This record gives sequence, structure tokens and C-alpha cells, in this order.
Amino acid sequence: MVFSQPIFLVFLAALLLLYAGANSYRQRAAIILVGSLIFYASWKPAYLILLVASVTLNYGIYHGLTQTRSRNLLVFGLVLNLSLLGLLKYLGMAIDTLLGVSAWLGTPLTGLESGWVPWALPLGISFYTFHMLSVMIDVYRGEWTHPISFRAWSLYVTFFPHMIAGPILRASELVEQLENLAPLKAADMKLGGLIFLAGLIKKVLFADNLAPLADDLFSHPERLDFYSAWLASTVFALQIYFDFSGYSEMAIGLARMFGVTLPRNFRNPYVSRSLREFWQRWHITLSRWLRDYLYFSLGGNRHGLARNLANLMITMILGGLWHGAAWTFAVWGALHGGYLVLHRLLLNLYRRLGMQQGSRASQVLSWLGWPTTLVAVWFTWVFFRAPNFHEAWAISSAMLGLAPAATQAPALRLYVHVLVWASLLFTFLEPRLERYFVAHLETWGKLHFSLRGLAYASLLLGVIFFGGSSQKFIYFDF
Repeated sequence: MVFSQPIFLVFLAALLLLYAGANSYRQRAAIILVGSLIFYASWKPAYLILLVASVTLNYGIYHGLTQTRSRNLLVFGLVLNLSLLGLLKYLGMAIDTLLGVSAWLGTPLTGLESGWVPWALPLGISFYTFHMLSVMIDVYRGEWTHPISFRAWSLYVTFFPHMIAGPILRASELVEQLENLAPLKAADMKLGGLIFLAGLIKKVLFADNLAPLADDLFSHPERLDFYSAWLASTVFALQIYFDFSGYSEMAIGLARMFGVTLPRNFRNPYVSRSLREFWQRWHITLSRWLRDYLYFSLGGNRHGLARNLANLMITMILGGLWHGAAWTFAVWGALHGGYLVLHRLLLNLYRRLGMQQGSRASQVLSWLGWPTTLVAVWFTWVFFRAPNFHEAWAISSAMLGLAPAATQAPALRLYVHVLVWASLLFTFLEPRLERYFVAHLETWGKLHFSLRGLAYASLLLGVIFFGGSSQKFIYFDF
């Protein structure tokens, strides 16, 4: 079930009805837990076995850590989970790499086939593995001391709004809320419904309409000239933003309907004026996870500039590989790591030159930082989207003006340009629109229900008539 499909709305309505009829916390927790497992099993029931086994085994490790805070037990938990994730997610990549290296050395291997992996990646495994690891590390560090029952642990890991594609949450943000599930409240239902609707519009009206265009442009990289190559990158940049931020907002809205507050995962990233700011606005909970559990564990900025820059690069490369089992994702992460290293070096240079924050020079650099950041981010998306280095290089070369003239650049109809530029304009205006709606939310609630109903009906009709064909969320593959 995808949040934007009618079958999910039927599932949600049934779950809300059952939840509303529950008479105790125990019943409400059971309904959410069973509903979450049904939601997960709707994708592929066999992987429910892996999920239940992982939740159960990791709870045992967590419970042992609460008793001993043993470093050996923590290492065991880390190795177990990361080994399983590595096997299921990266075995195919390892085989392809081995075959490529052996062929390059002139000693081709026999008995192995490129692309051979006897299973599909279990849905959401990267996300729910990170959820459980964060609790173990927090317990070991002494940052989380609140005991978690097996029921609360299971709810924390499997809570259906966030389990498949985030937001990635620490125990302190969710466990106590799930231990105190309350009856439905009208205010939460209204606010959650509005947030869910905002995410639905992003997904169906924008992301799903942009998806076929991105597929078409990226499927023929040899046809792209300078303009169409940048257009291809722009289309995907917009698609992935509307797709993933739309998912995150739907997840936040769904949780709020049940009285649970989840943190924002996106905060208008395409208005950023530096790559550092971009990562403070894009996939916020993953950025925070990588910072807290990888970057800080490597030493952060505590051991001098050179070590700090190396830690940034390592974190971003591993963050890139977390997104997908291909070296193109590693390059995507390395490019972002290089940008962050350059940003850190420039900040040091500005300080040495005595540039004051708020000065005319800093203001000019800040304004120049916005288009520069967009160009840098747009360029990296090519390596995220392209299936291999050959196609990524073909598109990036065209973007840099280095590719031979395209034999037949794609003919793009007017509606394509309208869709892309309207989508791009929306991303820039979104902060203003958001502030406007938040400021007038109380006024909106005071309108007669018939007027609000008419507005909602109009939005839903717009989604039905102008929405693209249903697509799964991009991050379901990660």
C-alpha cells in the first residue's frame, strides 16, 4: 500500500474506526501494532518474518545493554545488524565490483553472474535498522535511560507512518508518545488531515507528473544537449523533493491523527545558500543520525582541521552508499562531501580575512550562495539518478558543455516547460505559502464547514483529475 493509493485510504479509515472504538491504552496499542504489521505485510508477507525476528533479537540486545552497558554487546549488535544489512543490500554490488575488477585485471571469474542476487531488498530495512541501532548506542552512551517494554519497542520500530521511509527517529522522540496513546482528538485529526493533504498534493500533483518526464530524459542520455541535460537534472531534483517531502508530510500527518508528533524531515531545502544549510534542510533526520552516530563517533571536529575534513568526507560517502548499492551513490556522497569540505575551508578563509557577519561582502556572498548551491546540488543529482557511470558521465558532460553535439535533442512540448517552471517556482514560494497558511490556520478553522468541505472537495478533484499515474515513493528502494 502506498499512502497516495485509494486502498491505503480504506485501510486508514478502518484503522481509525477500530482505534476510536478502543477502550484502553492496551487496546489502542494493539490496534496500532497489528495495523502496522498488516501495512508492512501488504508489500511482501515473507519479509514480515525478517522484521519480527529483527525486532525480537534486537530487543534482547537492547535489554542486555540496559543491564550492563557492555561495549562487547554493543559491538555485537552493530556487527549483527550492519552485516545483515550489508548482505541483503550490498551483496549484488560486491559481486558486480569483483567481476569488474577481475575483468579489468584480465582474469575474469567464472561461476558468478553480474546482477545476480537471489532476493529483493526488504522494504524499509535501512530505516528500521537505524531506528534500533540509535537506541542501542544511546543506551551505551548513557543518553537514554528510560526502560522500554517489548510492546513499546515493537511500536517504536514498526509504527506504520514512519517505518518504511522515515523520518528516522530517536527513542526520545517517539517511545514515550507511543507509551501514552490517547483517544482520538478532533484537533489532531484536523491538523493531521491538513498535513497529510499537503503531502498528498506534493506527491500526486507534482512528483507523479514529473516522474515520466524524468524517466524519459534519463533513458536517452546521448540525446541530451546542454539545455536538456540541465532540464533532466532539474526535473529529477524536483521529482525527488516533492516525492520524499510529500511522503514525510503524509507520515507526519498520519501520526498526528493518532496524537503522535513527528519532527519535520524537510524545510525548504532549495532556498539554501550553502551546502551545509542544504543538509540542515534536506532529509533532516538522516543528516542528524549521520552526524550523531557516525561523524561524532569518528571524532567530529575535535582533532584538528585535516581530521575534521576527512570525517566529513567519510560520513558523506557512507551516507551516499546508505542510499543505494551502487558506486554512483558513493560518488554522489563524495561530491557532497567535497562541497562541505570546500565550504569549511572558505569559512576559515573568510575568518582569516576578517570578514564580519552582516557586512556588505558577506551579504553579497550569501546571495551568490543560493544559485551556486542550486547548481552544485543539481549536478550531483545526476549520479543519484543515473543507473551507471556511463550514463551519469554522458549527462554530466553535457551539463558541463563537454559532450559532443547531441544528434537529436528531445522535442519538449509546452506543457513540459510549464510543469517544470511551475514546480520550480513553487519550491521557491513554499516558505512564504507555509507561513501564510500557518498564520491563517485559526481563521480557516472558523469558516463554515460547508465552505471548508467545498475547498477540500475541490482539492481532491484536482488531485484526481490532474494527478499523475500512481508511483511508489523513491525512497522505498533504500
